[in-house]
Amino acid sequence: MELMYLNTVWIVMASAMVLFMEGGFSLLEAGLVRTKNAVNVTMKIFVDLTIGALAFWMIGFGVMFGKDYLGIIGTSLFGSPQMISLPVELPGTAYVLFQMGFAVACISIVSGAVAERMNFKAYIVTAVMITVFIYPISGHWIWNSNGWLAKLGMKDFSGSAAIHAVGGFTALAMAKFLGPRKGRFNSDGSANVFAPSNIPLASAGTFILWFGWFAFNAGSTLDASNASLAPVAINTMLAGASGGMVALMMTLKKYGKADPSMTINGILSGLVAITAGCAFVSQWSAIVIGGMSGLIVIYATLLIDNLKVDDPVGAVAVHGFNGVFGTIAVGLFDSSNGLITTGDFSLFKVQVLGAVVVVIWGIIGGVAIAKVCQQTVGYRAAEREEDEGLDMSYHGIPAYNELERFTDMPSSLFDFEETTGISIAKVKELVK
Repeated sequence: MELMYLNTVWIVMASAMVLFMEGGFSLLEAGLVRTKNAVNVTMKIFVDLTIGALAFWMIGFGVMFGKDYLGIIGTSLFGSPQMISLPVELPGTAYVLFQMGFAVACISIVSGAVAERMNFKAYIVTAVMITVFIYPISGHWIWNSNGWLAKLGMKDFSGSAAIHAVGGFTALAMAKFLGPRKGRFNSDGSANVFAPSNIPLASAGTFILWFGWFAFNAGSTLDASNASLAPVAINTMLAGASGGMVALMMTLKKYGKADPSMTINGILSGLVAITAGCAFVSQWSAIVIGGMSGLIVIYATLLIDNLKVDDPVGAVAVHGFNGVFGTIAVGLFDSSNGLITTGDFSLFKVQVLGAVVVVIWGIIGGVAIAKVCQQTVGYRAAEREEDEGLDMSYHGIPAYNELERFTDMPSSLFDFEETTGISIAKVKELVK
């Protein structure tokens, strides 16, 4: 009974940390997009935490963990997910709460890739479809004990494939179908860089995500007395640090300056890549996996640009490509039967198969969501809405009101038009 209480406290706290990661997603995306779209990305995170969370509780959890049908889909627990039977001493309610954090994280991966030009109503549809169908179905294959990939022996401790790869490649398909932001690519194929609005804000989001990742991974033990809890946590730290270090040093060597955006994505890539194997690999392997992910994110970002896919925050490179790499890395570095560590080829084959299946499923899901949105509420924001910025178009409020405070000063203190010769109306037009 004491272990039940201890596990309950641990998983409820871990769930709160995982759900707090949504604040990290919000700050990260708000800092990496342009100012006129910062409120919109924050509102999309609220969609994840409200509509997405409720849809997963009502239907998605049952699709994922309900009674198995043919190793493909769950068919029970709809509207009563807490009735699940668990192999550890933990109330079903605590497990549902923890899994809810994973589900909303999967939607948030998509949010960044389609930022600045997606119809807000279409994002609501997206949140429902991901939490009810896309994420739970492939999750059933991997994490339901009767899922067909689980029966083959696929290992994915905390979701490099089940969460990050499926979310990343759903995002890739949706971003490709949506098209780039206006002015992102030139007719000759070259890309224009849209400067992030606030790097310190994006950095704060990264710190929150990194903090939450300890619960994301270590919480997956579901057992406060599990001996692997500390090794999982330190592997998480080492991989994130290694990924960030490699990205930082590579950009310093290539450009003569350490790029903050790429360093951020290097850290996140290391965390994504270790998520599958955090309980199965050594600390040295975690450093290698994280370092390799820091390289992958740089070249994946270049590849995505060459494909003319506009991903404002680098979500596909971080979550999609490194989710796949992290899944395969388990087959290479697993301490008990990895290809590199033991010479055993069997697990590696299963991990590659699982990664490929998840990529295909994510792309199919992304295309399906795009088409449903296009035929119902409309998929892309109107050109006028995109030009104005989605903050004002969809939410009626800007992220920052410095201009209003500046221009509302009494004329006795500062007569802007008289001093500069520029009308206030013109300034507002330029800012928009």
